[in-house]
Amino acid sequence: MELRHLRYFIAVAEELHFGRAAARLHLAQPPLSQQIRALEEELGARLFARTSRSVALTPAGQAYLEEARAVLARVDEAGRLARRIHLGEAGELCVGYMNPVMDAVLCRALAAYSQARPEVALRLRELPTAQQLLELRAGRLDVAFIRLVQEGTAAGDAAGEGAQGWLGGQAAGQDLRGLATRLVAREAYVLALPEGHHLAARSVVPLRAVAAEPLILFPRQGMPALHDAMLAALRAALGPGEGEPRVAQEVSGKHASLALVAAGFGLCLVPASARDWLRRGVMLREVEPGLPVVRMAAAWRQGVENPAREALVELAARELA
Repeated sequence: MELRHLRYFIAVAEELHFGRAAARLHLAQPPLSQQIRALEEELGARLFARTSRSVALTPAGQAYLEEARAVLARVDEAGRLARRIHLGEAGELCVGYMNPVMDAVLCRALAAYSQARPEVALRLRELPTAQQLLELRAGRLDVAFIRLVQEGTAAGDAAGEGAQGWLGGQAAGQDLRGLATRLVAREAYVLALPEGHHLAARSVVPLRAVAAEPLILFPRQGMPALHDAMLAALRAALGPGEGEPRVAQEVSGKHASLALVAAGFGLCLVPASARDWLRRGVMLREVEPGLPVVRMAAAWRQGVENPAREALVELAARELA
């Protein structure tokens, strides 16, 4: 049995006339009659009561009509769903992200995306960059919003790359081979310091002054390339005989870091989007150029087409463009 047999049967059942049903189906009447007889033989049931003047559904035919219509409706709906998924308008999208990327651009992109594509179910997972890349390669994420870390300075960034800047390769120890990436945001570091701190009187704090203060820094194991680049930039800002940058505390979360800043345990370098969630007792000041450049990017497996993912990446990159 094929789907066309169901369509033939429904046409005859609705017309109750083989000639009209054949015309509706653009078939000759004899082949249609043969197909209906073959269907009845396959089912082992008479679907129509025929006379020389009329055609009527049998009780078996009436029951079969309801089920045949339901089957074709499901087939049509499956086709519509497949087309919507193919166009990126339905389905599921598994998204990995780091919190700084969420604060900088992704929260706004997700809001616009959900409004434009309400039938795409978003599955969000907050993970460190390294873990996102592992999940991406394993196929458990469709797209990862990561930090791309390049050894360099903010001044160099201002002179340099466009929105398609970091594409593939390796960036300060991040293995991006086999992945495509698109830059979605750049964000400068700012200095978080407690209210009343002597450096708060400056609108732009010299890097050398930052390096001389006790610092609250993220642990190296989470982001070794960025950790090393940050300390190298601070070390380079100190003059001969001024020692090493002093890490007073290592804290993974930004909220805990700012809490320690407010409590006077040290100063902390945070992304500029920290202005959106600044806590009481903490002030932010710009820092002179010299810190490593951190860019935020969307990453996905090369060669894997996904219109739903492409639409989200486009929204996230729109502000940068």
